[in-house]
Amino acid sequence: MTEQTEEHFEVIDANKAKEHNKKNYTPLSHGLFIEESLINGQGLFASEDIAKGTDLGISHIQIEKDKMSPVELIRTPLGGFINHQKIITELVDKVITEVSGPNCEKVKQRPDGCKVEWNLITRKDIKSGDELTLEYSFYTPNE
Repeated sequence: MTEQTEEHFEVIDANKAKEHNKKNYTPLSHGLFIEESLINGQGLFASEDIAKGTDLGISHIQIEKDKMSPVELIRTPLGGFINHQKIITELVDKVITEVSGPNCEKVKQRPDGCKVEWNLITRKDIKSGDELTLEYSFYTPNE
């Protein structure tokens, strides 16, 4: 076993002093939390108001290892807890109008060779306490 010298302890102390400058990893964007959902299981909720058009971060990553392998889909915690809500439209005064629907959408970002990232963007203003929803497009949930 290596004997720890006084110099070693000085390095440890210096690193501890820097501890307050380190950013802690958080699996969700600030202002989001996971809670029991009235839609299905657990859901993603806002703990503060979020403006329309806000980029909440990466929700899904698609990886194509090679042309012979199936595309692999990875959900981040952001994409793993958001629940499905279908877009419902009606014909109002000869115009197709959305009457209800999700408050978020996936937007394709940063295609990089075999990897594509999808970010979660708010489609509407979201109030504190509201559940975030998304119309699923990678598969159809049982309804």
